[in-house]
Amino acid sequence: MTGGTGPGSGVLRVIVADDQASVREGLVVLLDLLPDIEVIAAAVNGQQALDLVAEHHPDAILLDLHMPGMDGTEAARLLTARHPDVAIVVLTTYADDTSIMAALRAGARSYLTKDADRTVIAQALHGAASGLSVLAPTAQATLLSAADAPPSAGAGPPIPAAELPAGLTPREAEILTLIARGLTNPEITAMLVLSSHTIKTHISRIFAKTGSANRTEAVRFARTHGLA
Repeated sequence: MTGGTGPGSGVLRVIVADDQASVREGLVVLLDLLPDIEVIAAAVNGQQALDLVAEHHPDAILLDLHMPGMDGTEAARLLTARHPDVAIVVLTTYADDTSIMAALRAGARSYLTKDADRTVIAQALHGAASGLSVLAPTAQATLLSAADAPPSAGAGPPIPAAELPAGLTPREAEILTLIARGLTNPEITAMLVLSSHTIKTHISRIFAKTGSANRTEAVRFARTHGLA
């Protein structure tokens, strides 16, 4: 870890948070070898991560999920509330849908597993700092599998594209179905590998076409027309 780079340097200032010393120290070394990333601090748990972010004001944080004391999910929630400009990239060994959705709902912009190489990690950090989402292939497959789960009892069968209501496109219907299943915008963004701006545009069109003023009304429309 080196000294501050200063504004306008083009170097991404990053904090690493992981309770395993070997992992934490290895990440610091690997990332510091990259010319466009500077690791400015390292934390051993969620509370220390919060303290270091408040002290150093990084561009991004690479955050493990399962740490003693305050875990990464709670740390992500508090970081999002207190430091919304800091991009959160989760790096963990867990790729189950519960962990992924909890992290994304807490405010993580990207979700990687620890088999990712430093190039992928660096790309995810830069992408998250620019407002993009990156999901590890295993995490993306897990979310897609969860989204493809059988509908709950009472839900109607899928509607063919030619019969979609209100002039919805297949993509809009897909997004509306995900909204009805409780997914947030960041989760939908990561699952469909689209930009947050694209998702917001689709949702605006969905609201306009369905006459919905908010997500609650859109969900009601989806259920009425067999999309949830």
